[in-house]
Amino acid sequence: MKPKIYVTYPIQAEVEAFLREHCDIRQWQGDGRVPRETLLNEVANIEGLYTGGSTIVGRIDEELLARAPQLKVVSNVSVGYNNFDVEAMEKHQVIGTNTPHVLDETVADLAFGLILSTARRMVELDRFVKEGKWDRTTDYRELFGKDVNGTTIGIIGMGRIGEAIARRAKFGFNMDVLYYNRNRKPEAEAKYSATYCDLETLLTQADYVVLMTPLTPETYHLIGEEQFKLMKKSAVFVNISRGQTVDEVALIRALENGDIHAAGLDVFEQEPVDPQNPLLSMPNVVTVPHIGSATAQTEIAMAMRAAKNLVAVLTGKAPLDPVGK
Repeated sequence: MKPKIYVTYPIQAEVEAFLREHCDIRQWQGDGRVPRETLLNEVANIEGLYTGGSTIVGRIDEELLARAPQLKVVSNVSVGYNNFDVEAMEKHQVIGTNTPHVLDETVADLAFGLILSTARRMVELDRFVKEGKWDRTTDYRELFGKDVNGTTIGIIGMGRIGEAIARRAKFGFNMDVLYYNRNRKPEAEAKYSATYCDLETLLTQADYVVLMTPLTPETYHLIGEEQFKLMKKSAVFVNISRGQTVDEVALIRALENGDIHAAGLDVFEQEPVDPQNPLLSMPNVVTVPHIGSATAQTEIAMAMRAAKNLVAVLTGKAPLDPVGK
């Protein structure tokens, strides 16, 4: 008999076909996120759970694991796995997997999209043109943005995506690269002429600060009032990590007080973001709806990688991308 799995959201036809080849599938067919109680009932006799991370399924915690005595693997279609209670999963001998690697270049592209659109005021100027304000009497000096080429970028979190950002910065925009990380990366330093420094030095020297850390207890509100005050008043802050790595109240205050120049945000403390959030009414803030890996090509690559992780465990093989190891 094929192992039973539960899929918590609609998936692409080719991914579903691959999973059905190896597994007996049940799938959430309703609108929106699968209700918690429904999920707790569904996991009672499955061996695999295929899901999209915290925004799709919520926490994989003791409550859920206690209701899933046969569960062997939870496969996230996400590089993040902050929805995993890793300690509880280890206790119940449930393997967690994620989907790194396949989204690195796509997320790095977005990082530079946010840098460029924020520095050059592209969203603001797009609206200016579409509202019919462009005429020959305009004093364009009021609309000038900031250079990116030849400036200094500070990357907080020099993982694979951080290195992809550094490559673009060095060879695409002739930027000086500073980075802060738990561990030094000598190879990255050699490849991109990157300089390892402490967080305070990075914040005081960078023209563009890009936050790329995972969300952990140590990185919760890593960037707050003290850190914003260290940045240049001309600095642009970009967050494509997780919303909770930034104290959003402090960010709003820093922008309102002119402690930093502008911000580009893919993530927020509350998602979807509250329509009344002051960040949404600030012309010097570019906001996108957590789309770091959201291209058609990358989405299917992540989905298939997650499917292969799940099937590997259920067929007695080692997963490609185990977490918490």
